[in-house]
Amino acid sequence: MQQRPLIDFAPYLRRWALQADGAPFASLAGTLMPVLHAGAPAMLKISHEPDEIFGAGAMQWWDGEGAARVLAHDGEALLMERATGSRSLVTMVRDGQDDDASRIICGVAAQLHAPRPKPLPPLKPMVHWFAALPLGAPQYGGIVARAAATLEQLLAFPRDVTQLHGDLHHENVLDGGQHRGWLAIDPKGLLGDRGYDFANIVCNPERDLDIVTSPGRLLRQAGVIAEAAGYERRRLLQWILAYAGLSAVWILDDGDTPHLEFEVADIVAAELDR
Repeated sequence: MQQRPLIDFAPYLRRWALQADGAPFASLAGTLMPVLHAGAPAMLKISHEPDEIFGAGAMQWWDGEGAARVLAHDGEALLMERATGSRSLVTMVRDGQDDDASRIICGVAAQLHAPRPKPLPPLKPMVHWFAALPLGAPQYGGIVARAAATLEQLLAFPRDVTQLHGDLHHENVLDGGQHRGWLAIDPKGLLGDRGYDFANIVCNPERDLDIVTSPGRLLRQAGVIAEAAGYERRRLLQWILAYAGLSAVWILDDGDTPHLEFEVADIVAAELDR
């Protein structure tokens, strides 16, 4: 694993008059530090990942509607409101509230997908985001090739094209408390069929193989999500297959085995064949 570069938060603490409110910690999205901004809880995130830097534009565009509010932004550094609520969607799933967690994420997605009376920010087209899947299909074959064929069908007949989060799942939707509700973080900033944002939900929480592929769970959640989002169930299953194929290629290209992605793809492919 490549070592994450050391982060110097001091320049941003001075520039934005922030007070440290906890120790820095690493996540997949970058390195973060809890801070106080004008006395209010905030989170300072610094990331060198191009996708994370690009996604900050979408965060600003949402302006706090369905997503954490951006307080300041400068290249790789993002200052946003801190979600201080105690609820966790991952915990809800583990406590038997899987359906409720999925419906909450669908509600957040509805806010993020809603049109605004202003020009869209720069966004990545889906064909670019999925570039690795058709390239990997000839090499890996099997279910990956089927996922690539399914993606081709989806992109040939686009529907419900809008601004997308791109990585919407249980750990990227946080409890903002009584006044702010549930808030999305860490978007990728995509433009495409809103169905893609729902595909990620069923492959989480925490990419736990025992939960995601437990008997009947995936197909049940597909039904719950389709109903909550007002989205065609079969097309959602196609997006789940395409999503699993893309994730599988990324993992295979890194030299690992995508056990979860293969199981998800097999379950969905069997359902589509029924």
